[in-house]
Amino acid sequence: MPRFSAFLPLCLCLAGCAAPPDGDYPALVPLETLTARADDVSIAPATAETLEVRAAALRARAAALRRPVLHPDERSRLEGAR
Repeated sequence: MPRFSAFLPLCLCLAGCAAPPDGDYPALVPLETLTARADDVSIAPATAETLEVRAAALRARAAALRRPVLHPDERSRLEGAR
């Protein structure tokens, strides 16, 4: 562990010294252009149905995650092993 704690700051320092990428940066555009394009977007009925199905699937997953992990018999057996 001591070697790792000395190695991590060294790697972070070297990463900070890296040259910036040579790629082009995105062009800055006026905010009015973006808001005008945002007003033109509408949600189609198929999109709304897809979102409803996805939301229902996420709710089902959340409900499954809220259930107990151990069956009551398993829990009592593990608590008895203390």
